[in-house]
Amino acid sequence: MFHKRLLELAPNIKKYIVATVVLQWFSLFCNIFIMLSISFLIDSTYHHKTLDIPLAQKIGVILILFGSLRFFANLFSSKTAFQSSKKVKKLLREKIYTKLAQIGTSYNDKISTAEVVQISTEGINQLEIYFSQYLPQLFYSLIAPITLFFVLSTICFKAAVILLLCVPLIPVSIIAVQKFAKKLLSKYWTAYTDLGDSFLENLQGMTTLKIYQADELKQKEMNANAETFRKITMKVLSMQLNSISVMDLVAYGGAAMGILVAVIEFSRGSIGLFQTMAIILLSAEFFIPLRLLGSFFHIAMNGIAAADKMFKILDCPIPEKGTAKIEGLDILFKNVSFHYENDKNALQNISFAIPKNAFISLVGKSGCGKSTLARLLKGALKGYMGSIQIGGIELKTLSEKSLMESITFVNHNSYLFQGTIAYNLRMAKPDATDEELYSILQRVNFLDFILNEKGLETSIAEHGSNLSGGQRQRLALARALLHDTPIYIFDEATSNIDVESEAYIMEAIEQLAKTKTVILISHRLANVVNSSCIYVLEEGHILQNGTHSALMETYSLYSQLFSQQKLLEEYGKGGAQYA
Repeated sequence: MFHKRLLELAPNIKKYIVATVVLQWFSLFCNIFIMLSISFLIDSTYHHKTLDIPLAQKIGVILILFGSLRFFANLFSSKTAFQSSKKVKKLLREKIYTKLAQIGTSYNDKISTAEVVQISTEGINQLEIYFSQYLPQLFYSLIAPITLFFVLSTICFKAAVILLLCVPLIPVSIIAVQKFAKKLLSKYWTAYTDLGDSFLENLQGMTTLKIYQADELKQKEMNANAETFRKITMKVLSMQLNSISVMDLVAYGGAAMGILVAVIEFSRGSIGLFQTMAIILLSAEFFIPLRLLGSFFHIAMNGIAAADKMFKILDCPIPEKGTAKIEGLDILFKNVSFHYENDKNALQNISFAIPKNAFISLVGKSGCGKSTLARLLKGALKGYMGSIQIGGIELKTLSEKSLMESITFVNHNSYLFQGTIAYNLRMAKPDATDEELYSILQRVNFLDFILNEKGLETSIAEHGSNLSGGQRQRLALARALLHDTPIYIFDEATSNIDVESEAYIMEAIEQLAKTKTVILISHRLANVVNSSCIYVLEEGHILQNGTHSALMETYSLYSQLFSQQKLLEEYGKGGAQYA
């Protein structure tokens, strides 16, 4: 089993494979000399009826010499294998990371994060064994039996032929299970990644599952996935054990046949004790390399199955990336349509314009296309139809760097990294001074909190888990303001937070809208009242647009939703006061 594409992927590994094979071959020669020396000593002792001390001393020196050489050969062979594995892991992970970076922020539309993590860790660990152990063993297994045949054929030709004829039975058994093993291991990796996807999704959504009491249902689903994975794992183990049993039978049986022929020839007087002992001591060496190859084969097959998943990532098409720079700030959507892979039309013939420094809002029921519009504008989604222009330049032709420097996107769950307040803020502006950081925190009313802690060195846990929802969002907003781009997109930036934090955030957004282009997406319509224009979306279409007062004057979807929300909020306040 030889995967040509994998070797092409890591061409620099070939020298380590060659070095490992040469060292193993040298170790074999050392072992041959050791066994022949022992056979000669036994033969001499047998014929002289006593141990020849001077001869034993000479052979002892030979054993020490070749034993030491074999030890160092095996030691350096292990080191070259380690270097090979280290470089392979680094190379393959770099290629996966580079590919994901080339795809950009939309990589998650093509492959799940859990699958990327599994392939980059467990999958590449399996491939490490393929390169560092299986491939050297494959080539060594071809050389070793031939080398031993030439040596033993000078001692006992019949026994050497019998041993050589039995050797191919092990590769035949490997080939026999290869096709079945490939299908089985492909199913194994599919079940493994499915279980990983399910686990990651349920872990991330644990709070939501608890709120809606859906955790028991998800537990049953995960149990079903785990049971599927257990069954396929048991099938893989069963296949491996059966295959190893067959290889052991061939190896031990072949060695026994060679020894039997040697004994028969010895009893006939065709060969002496020296030749017989040499056959007995070296017969196992015919089969040990291929027996080890059979063991590595199953790991290698697992690695090949992982490689197929890895190539799925590496073969993902890279979206065409533009090189143009943003020169103007007017935004134009003209007959824009977009659909996801499930063929659901998220947007249909959308056309509207956003002037420079405008404060516009996108509203509508869930699934109407608001977030899709935002993701298209920031370049996270590709493959739209129609035209999206920024400053008169088509979005597709703009460089990713230009988009990143011009558009800042803030959603309801912006990620905060483990570290400090300063560390998270300086991601937006690495050279920001402490004074700038304090000033930006003041703008989002977060300064008082950090001054009561450790200032800018206040520790932040992973995902900001040691902060409240409102505090996390205010810190994310401060980071976005520090980025200081001409266009800002806020996608449900005030959802799932307390009323006080929501008020602070909306105040900061409205202040920002005086000097920047701001696109606000919000389910809570009270937040969009001060927008210069509100676009109401329904099922991928723009149903209506205008200012808040203009839309409220007509009996429209917007006025209905606004009135319903206002009524519910007033009812909620009244209930709270009554309580």
